[in-house]
Amino acid sequence: MKGVVAAVLFALLGSPALAQQSAPLIAYDSVPDALKLPPDLYMGEAAGVAVNSNGHVFVFHRGGSSRGPAFANTAAQLWEFGPDGNFIREIGKNLYAWSFAHAVRVDHDDNI
Repeated sequence: MKGVVAAVLFALLGSPALAQQSAPLIAYDSVPDALKLPPDLYMGEAAGVAVNSNGHVFVFHRGGSSRGPAFANTAAQLWEFGPDGNFIREIGKNLYAWSFAHAVRVDHDDNI
């Protein structure tokens, strides 16, 4: 069975039709240091980013606590930034459930 799968993948990947396709370019503007954190906070790896209708940016990240180990109630944080990139607040500070989340989403009613 593995040989059949390998042969099919090789046939597809070696296909001239696939070789001629190219990925579309996505236009973007790079903004260095777009999010401004207070001096005592540090962001870890972002697991999710969402924007509401007012342009507020919500970042769910697994950075752990700025003041201690990253486990249990400090495993992850949800931060809100204004449209100008300035830090507004941490939502659900020390909420144990954040350690099980995978992303952040804002619905059409601006519920996070």
